[in-house]
Amino acid sequence: MIRYVSTRGGGQPQSFTDVLLAGMAPDGGLYVPDEWPELDADFIRNLAGLSYGEVALNVMAPFIGDSIAPDVLRRIVSETYEGAVFDHRAVTPLQQLGPQAWLMELYRGPTLSFKDYALQLLGRLFDHVLSQQNRRMTIIGATSGDTGSAAIEACKTCRNIDIFILHPKGRTSEIQRRQMTSVSAPNVHNIAIEGTFDDCQALVKACFADEKLRNDLNLSAVNSINWARIMGQVVYYFAAALALGAPDRAVSFTVPTGNFGNVYAAWVARRMGLPIHSLTIATNRNDIITRFFESGEMKADMVQPSLSPSMDIQVSSNFERYLFDLLGRDAAAVRRLMGDFAAKKQFSVPLDLRIKARAEFTARRGGDDETLAMMRACYDATGIVIDPHTAVGLHAATGSMAADPSVPMVVLACAHPAKFPAAVQAALGIDPVLPPRLATVMKKAEHLMVLPNNLDRLKSVVRQGVAR
Repeated sequence: MIRYVSTRGGGQPQSFTDVLLAGMAPDGGLYVPDEWPELDADFIRNLAGLSYGEVALNVMAPFIGDSIAPDVLRRIVSETYEGAVFDHRAVTPLQQLGPQAWLMELYRGPTLSFKDYALQLLGRLFDHVLSQQNRRMTIIGATSGDTGSAAIEACKTCRNIDIFILHPKGRTSEIQRRQMTSVSAPNVHNIAIEGTFDDCQALVKACFADEKLRNDLNLSAVNSINWARIMGQVVYYFAAALALGAPDRAVSFTVPTGNFGNVYAAWVARRMGLPIHSLTIATNRNDIITRFFESGEMKADMVQPSLSPSMDIQVSSNFERYLFDLLGRDAAAVRRLMGDFAAKKQFSVPLDLRIKARAEFTARRGGDDETLAMMRACYDATGIVIDPHTAVGLHAATGSMAADPSVPMVVLACAHPAKFPAAVQAALGIDPVLPPRLATVMKKAEHLMVLPNNLDRLKSVVRQGVAR
């Protein structure tokens, strides 16, 4: 049975429910399976024609083991993917753009973001496990745009959870902010930090590094440092590939990337046996990941605001999980490199590892000009309005498709364009159609607190909020 270990080597192997509730490892590392499950071609072939929920059950079962009873897991998965949570029967429908180009629509959930696909599952898993253990939990998370609203939507009715979401003040779209701050629930706390997303993320990590705070409040995480988030995202790569003929036909994916979690989930799917031909990473002007694959150096720069704010990140937390395997699961080497990054904001890997990494990923960047141009080109060619993050992905995908046009390329459409009306207006001169659920959000009162980028102040606010 799979157990979970820290990328930095501390502690003992943990069960799935242990890492679900813990989120981050006490030594500052991230949890990963101690071995990768491998699904053979016949197993994958037998998933063809199944519902999204059934695919999810089969793909996730090896990671969960006997931590959750099969009938309970089936109920949770059915409530998540086979009810009214997502507005399309396929859950993650594919939309064809050209002979070999497809969009995977990952905005069919309640907050119109790909984050819903894992977080709706995560909220239900939390509620079940906490009820079983008669425990209460405090969630602290950071968001660059979409994670926060999806996490709040998933947890706002959870009886055993207090949730605190940090977002960078003034650096999300208005709709993204209002999707978080318009929720009025006693267990939901929205905090605008005077800083960047990386500042928000650093504050969250520092809270988890405080052993007394972590134990006093039973801290956990909902962003992609929580392994269950990655597990939930692996599923839609299988669903898309199956729809296009896998395992008898290889498929390629292009993933708009900020925190590396979504594209890491694709790497996990490939590691499990899904025949993925190529994985293209798409970054905006905040291109730390692209620069790593070009130079072998991970070097943080200043975060630059862009038209694709959810990707305005210079510290990609989930990269540590990939780095662990890239380094041959050498936890000491991971600790050394992450220590260098914490102290100097940079580290590098030798040429042989750079070559290995580039064999597994292609990385391309697109700035605001390319983003607007691709939004216009897509609309002119197909009549389809895409959001700026999807446009960054489609821009990157064009080079990869040219390299091998015989393989279907799936570009992840990670958010609904209505969440970014200013970018759509700039690109197309039109206002995107506002779905009813967003229209109601714009009319509601906002609930949030503005805090400086100060750890002690944040800890005080969290303790006071939980005590209420």
